Amino acid sequence: MKRISALLILMVVPLMALLGCGKKESPAPQAAGSGSAPAAEPKAGGELNLFAWSEYVPQEVLDGFTKETGIKVNYETYASNEEMMSKLLAGSTRYDLIQPSEYAVEALIRQNKLQPLDHARLPNLKNIAPAFRGLAHDPELKYTVPWMGTTVGIVVNTEKVKEPVKGFKDVFQPKYKGRIVALNDAREIVAWVMVTMGLDSNQVTPENLAKIKPTLAEWIKLVKVFDSDSPKTALLNGDVDIGIVWSGEAALLYQENKDKFQFILPAEGTHKAIDSLAVPDNAQNKIGAEMFMNYILRPEVSKIISDKFPYTNPNTEARKLLTPEQLANPASYPPLAGMETFHDIGKAAADVDKLVTDLKAQ
Repeated sequence: MKRISALLILMVVPLMALLGCGKKESPAPQAAGSGSAPAAEPKAGGELNLFAWSEYVPQEVLDGFTKETGIKVNYETYASNEEMMSKLLAGSTRYDLIQPSEYAVEALIRQNKLQPLDHARLPNLKNIAPAFRGLAHDPELKYTVPWMGTTVGIVVNTEKVKEPVKGFKDVFQPKYKGRIVALNDAREIVAWVMVTMGLDSNQVTPENLAKIKPTLAEWIKLVKVFDSDSPKTALLNGDVDIGIVWSGEAALLYQENKDKFQFILPAEGTHKAIDSLAVPDNAQNKIGAEMFMNYILRPEVSKIISDKFPYTNPNTEARKLLTPEQLANPASYPPLAGMETFHDIGKAAADVDKLVTDLKAQ
């Protein structure tokens, strides 16, 4: 996984002018005889520490925000929600903005690790589509701003794979050993086996983990490449012939060669994910974080994100700027209606991670 070498220490350097400010508000009158100055209007810091998924935030967006506001963005990446939460909860590094998926949002809210957002600083939140509101993890968008929607699907190189592939169990066959790329995400891998066996992917109990372990062990042995950052690369390079990838990665393959790369929603069922921006409880530049949130909610900025990483855009105004070809990409805009989302499984997450890690080591 690519990472920015090191985060700079956050500098608390006030901006000379906040984004969009046309005039200063008049100070509140002092109480007679108080002798104390009115509280200063809070200002954004000079840097913003962003901790987000890799292959998900265009550099053009970061540069545009810095050019407009003067706020430098330090961008560090992760490859799974579990990696992000582990580092965040360790508290060794402070981040101003993170990009959790819905079940990670649930966990962080439960642990009081997210700050409520000031909607007065987010006028562009009105652009978020109804389908991305009222969701269980944050129904009122009190803590989060939707970034993109995604799902997990199968990509087949039709020049190499001639047999019909309809679901997960068709991928994990002995004949494809050494020809598969899969997401390097323990929660995902376990979920694929669970739905194939008719189990609820959110019912991660010791009993269910024991049931799936033999099948999971066999599936893991068949995989050549585990990659959550850029699983499309192994398919593009011809290192593998079939993969289970994020829908946005599949969309890029479809754009590259729609006749060669076929996207398939697994017959056993898959889940949708909502990745969002959120502000950790110990963030030192909340105002800067909210400025960035409002910036990416602009239709023209949100379009840049879709152009680079073609996931499901939650911004209704940005979608109006996309081409018919972009909107017709089956991996960018699959039928998400009716798909379940992952939920926080608490301490069972550690059991999932240990199970997958141990089986990979065998």
